[in-house]
Amino acid sequence: MRIQIAHDTSYRYAQPVSSIIQTLRLTPRNHDGQYVVSWRIHLSADCPLIGHDDAFGNLTHTFTTDTPVQELVVRVEGEAETEDTQGVIRGAIERFPPSLFLRQTQLTAADEPITEFAAQIAAESGKDELNRLHAMLSALNREITFDTDPTHPATTASEAFAIRRGVCQDITHIFIAAARSLQIPARYVSGYFHRADGVVQQEAGHAWAEAHVPHLGWVGFDATNGICATDAHLRVAIGLDYLGAAPVRGARFGGGAEDMSVVINVDQAMRQTQN
Repeated sequence: MRIQIAHDTSYRYAQPVSSIIQTLRLTPRNHDGQYVVSWRIHLSADCPLIGHDDAFGNLTHTFTTDTPVQELVVRVEGEAETEDTQGVIRGAIERFPPSLFLRQTQLTAADEPITEFAAQIAAESGKDELNRLHAMLSALNREITFDTDPTHPATTASEAFAIRRGVCQDITHIFIAAARSLQIPARYVSGYFHRADGVVQQEAGHAWAEAHVPHLGWVGFDATNGICATDAHLRVAIGLDYLGAAPVRGARFGGGAEDMSVVINVDQAMRQTQN
């Protein structure tokens, strides 16, 4: 599938901001099953965009404004070719051993209810880790309702699990917490998802998890949709949790009240043919 992305993050401030610094994880890398055809980040502010790799090997860009800004737009445009690899990730940059991704974070700490949920899944699905992960995928898709209202970026896995509601970020955090409680390395993935129902315009990017399975390596599990990662998933960044793979993180000085809006179009691009 050739996926086409147009992603605008717009900021408007009540008063001019004296300085802004932001880190962007908005650029995907090539790996088996994913090839970036073209990709561009454009800033409405006149400032340099400095690229580097972060600790996890994500392509990262940082910029700082040095003149007053009252409106700022970060625009991403690009295309990538994807193939369905049955969720298995190969050829990606791996900076750390899988055991690092057993580490708990504040957002992914497994409380007693999550631990009990994971233990029940393990008891019912047997000792095979892949079977356990598929059972967990199905159970979370069945039991957790996708809902944009009750949660926020700092919602923890335990908070979302308690109310059985959340966005893809929350459902992914629950999956990671449950997998780690079973001593299965798991990590957070941010990216884009091409919807099969024809909906192109989206209000946010997508998130799913990857778990490390013996003899297979890293495998993508999208509990929000109840599927393993397919060619509809465009993988951008990984981390221990949302904070390590967030598309945009930063700080500002001044500006007063902030109005932020996100508009993302995820569409299937037409391949060019030669006569």
